[in-house]
Amino acid sequence: MYENPDGVMIGLEVHVQLNKLKTKIFCGCATDYHKDPPNSHVCPVCLGLPGSLPVINKKAVEAAIKVGLALNCRIEEYTQFYRKNYYYPDLPKGFQISQYDFPIASKGQIIIEGEDGELIVRITRAHLEEDPGRLVHEGTIDRSKYTLIDYNRSGMALLEIVSDPDLRSPKEARRYLDKLRNILEYLDVFDGDLEGALRVDANISIMGGQRAEIKNISSHKGAERALLFEIVRQKNVVRRGGVVVQETRHFDEAREITLSMRTKEEAHDYRYFPEPDLMPLKVSGWAPEIKETLPELPDARRMRFIKQYGITDDQAKSLTGELVWADYYEQVLKIYENEYGEKLDPKFAAAWINDYLKGEMNYRGSTLTYAVGKVSHHLIWHEYTVAILGLLKHEKITDDNAVIIFRNLLDSPRGGSDWRPVKKAADSAENYVMRILEEKGLLKVEGDIVETAAFEAINENPQAVADYKAGKEKALNSLVGAVMKKTKGGADARKVREILLVKLG
Repeated sequence: MYENPDGVMIGLEVHVQLNKLKTKIFCGCATDYHKDPPNSHVCPVCLGLPGSLPVINKKAVEAAIKVGLALNCRIEEYTQFYRKNYYYPDLPKGFQISQYDFPIASKGQIIIEGEDGELIVRITRAHLEEDPGRLVHEGTIDRSKYTLIDYNRSGMALLEIVSDPDLRSPKEARRYLDKLRNILEYLDVFDGDLEGALRVDANISIMGGQRAEIKNISSHKGAERALLFEIVRQKNVVRRGGVVVQETRHFDEAREITLSMRTKEEAHDYRYFPEPDLMPLKVSGWAPEIKETLPELPDARRMRFIKQYGITDDQAKSLTGELVWADYYEQVLKIYENEYGEKLDPKFAAAWINDYLKGEMNYRGSTLTYAVGKVSHHLIWHEYTVAILGLLKHEKITDDNAVIIFRNLLDSPRGGSDWRPVKKAADSAENYVMRILEEKGLLKVEGDIVETAAFEAINENPQAVADYKAGKEKALNSLVGAVMKKTKGGADARKVREILLVKLG
């Protein structure tokens, strides 16, 4: 059982931008502003000009209910918007339209992998609000000479998801954020790769002391590092006889430190009062119909992968941990059956896709998909993977050379070429891969060529032969390596081993 020696308590407030909506939450401004000039997606409503009136975006409310249901929340019968009053340059009207006493969803939970097994993280509430604008500092926030303001983001629909302080370590906090983002991507309510899509405010205390809130952390890794620093900082304050004060802090990602910004505000400091221009909404009746539209969520898909495909729990967790990889895996199985008229062993496919291909991309820091304009492409198309796995299954290439082909595709811009195999293409994916194998001399080598290579390896490495005959089993590995080098990795290592054992008596 995890003892939590420092008494760490962490609660997260996650601000999710519902950027898959076509328009902002209270006006008709388009949400696809990310590649456009600053302050070009604005109107009197999102600029807070006098006399402008908000109109609720029904799709935003439906998306919030969908998220609430996926997080096992209770959908409230009535929800209401309030004015949260505070002055800041990115908030032009001097208040933010948010929710207070009547959030849209509450009392949910997420199950994550904790320090000592499964951990239930309670969801206090999820409520809708409008996004403020974006401040662009010249340099770091504490040293900048000036600040620019871009109101394109002002008025974007935000869903703030607030957890109870159930997290006990920065590692658990990162796993919670990973799981939450995963659920949101399955729901198709936001694009997590866009700037500002998911921002975190982390509340942390140790040893029963006061909590500090770290504002506007922009990444999961940043949240983990900010919390690691803050634990050390608070422990040092206590060790020196000081008292941790309740305050708001900023995380400087460049220096990986937190900086004091101001003393922590309380709810009464914001002078909440009902938004007079928006009527309360009765939404509980929407929930049953929206629940019918929920997709298969990560935990359910993981269990199905284990049952349907017989893969390990670790493989299923990894594959379903990102929607693109779960879809990629199942699409490869489907395409293979269509192309070859036979099923591909799901365990075999999972081993190559998850354990090698995904692992190689993670090592390189690359992602499976990339965007050209508004169109998403795969770094390695399904057809390439199908072709490589087909060649492996039918023993036309070795494992080593399959690895070389995958790496060759990953080393080349956009997975080898902009050419994607299609039914009418003159060239098939398998022919494309075979051409690479031929050009690099990597086709599988069998028969007399392997026999000759084994004979030469034995004659050229007398010491290894002597060591093997003296009982040193590992010496055989060097002889296998010599044969593989002579055949440029084209021989089957298991068959090479069998041939050597016969020749060595």
